[in-house]
Amino acid sequence: MDVYKINKINELIEGNSYVGRGIVIGKSEDGKKAVSAYFIMGRSANSRNRIFTEKDGAVYTEPFDASKVEDPSLIIYAAIRSIDNNLIVTNGDQTDTIYDGLKAGKTFDASLAVREFEPDHPNLTPRISGLLTFENGDFSYKMSILKSADAIGSACNRYGFHYTALAGLGHFIHTYVCDGNPIPTFQGEPERVFIPNCIDEFTNTIWNALDSDNKISLYVRYTDLETGAVENRLINKNK
Repeated sequence: MDVYKINKINELIEGNSYVGRGIVIGKSEDGKKAVSAYFIMGRSANSRNRIFTEKDGAVYTEPFDASKVEDPSLIIYAAIRSIDNNLIVTNGDQTDTIYDGLKAGKTFDASLAVREFEPDHPNLTPRISGLLTFENGDFSYKMSILKSADAIGSACNRYGFHYTALAGLGHFIHTYVCDGNPIPTFQGEPERVFIPNCIDEFTNTIWNALDSDNKISLYVRYTDLETGAVENRLINKNK
């Protein structure tokens, strides 16, 4: 087994009907861009009734049809927010927990210490989070997954990963291994994936690899490390 293999992200997704929600963070192949991506999938009508919207540089999940919302607590949240030189990306309302923690002088890990996995029995969906920190014309990044310690949610296990950004390399973490009942949660370290220079190439690769029935929305952001200029792509299945 080659532990340093860099995978093509589509090869990790294609043929898998349900990887859930996913975060990718890394650096473009030419070393010039910080890259982040977030996608959501859904099996139920409530989960599928969503879109991404962007407001003032932040990205939110919102209902596509407000009249059909059943339970907004775990599906409506700010997925991406910025504070100072940090960009936060998560799969739930822990985005705001991290934002408030950083604002109060806490670290990424300390901010998440007050949160656990989602209370959606029997799946007990993990909370996955990422943080990009920009400094001196470069960036570093961290990832976290908060998972149930057992099938009944009696305790929370916390896993953190801290990375130096390397050209062409990203890390991919998602909530589930595959479909199931209950759905098996993500295992091991974030997966190593290739990050191309072209935002459209990367966006299309992810979107086209996601299961056509269960994919909902995707947001990709490329940030120029020299100028700070941001380029993004947003795709919603519901239009």
